[in-house]
Amino acid sequence: MKVYGHPMSTCTRKVLMTLAEKGHRAEFVMVDIMKGEGHAAEHLARQPFGQIPVFEDDDGWQLYESRAICRYLDAKLSGPSLMPADLRQRAQAEQWISIETSNFTGPAMKIIYNLVFGKFFGKDPDMAAVEEGRKGVAKAVAVMDRQLEGRNFMVGDGFTLADIGFMPYIEYLAAAGEIGLIDASERVGHWWRRISERPTWQQVIGRSSAA
Repeated sequence: MKVYGHPMSTCTRKVLMTLAEKGHRAEFVMVDIMKGEGHAAEHLARQPFGQIPVFEDDDGWQLYESRAICRYLDAKLSGPSLMPADLRQRAQAEQWISIETSNFTGPAMKIIYNLVFGKFFGKDPDMAAVEEGRKGVAKAVAVMDRQLEGRNFMVGDGFTLADIGFMPYIEYLAAAGEIGLIDASERVGHWWRRISERPTWQQVIGRSSAA
């Protein structure tokens, strides 16, 4: 198995976290998007939009879009399931994956692009966009707060893909000095600290060399 991506990429990190939680490894193939390699003909043959990551199975079959890859890996690989077995809880996990996609990631990335990634391209931050992002994240966190009442994870009793989806963005919000948006909710802040301390996540973000 191979993962074509970049270690700083939010979507690549979701896939790497899924692999780590399942107890599996894949060969990592660097696609340096900072140098424009995403738009090289070789990569466009794998991913026609020039984005990362791309997953390649052991028989050469390829799949792109990180959330689809994570679902595939969870279903394919041995190891703990990252989706609930209960039908309604599974539907709720899908609901929260959609919420992350539609209501959290966009606002969070307005902050992250301007306060973290922009500096790599020598761009001054657009603080109006940052403020708009803060409002969107705050709205999502308020909904997450209600969901986490009496729970340690977003859905059910265990760690799932519904938790993984949020992790790369919150990690970068912290790097941007915006963790207060998460800690504005005691429940969401506690949830984040629990899941971000997982050894698998520490490995993904390069703070641990553990297998």
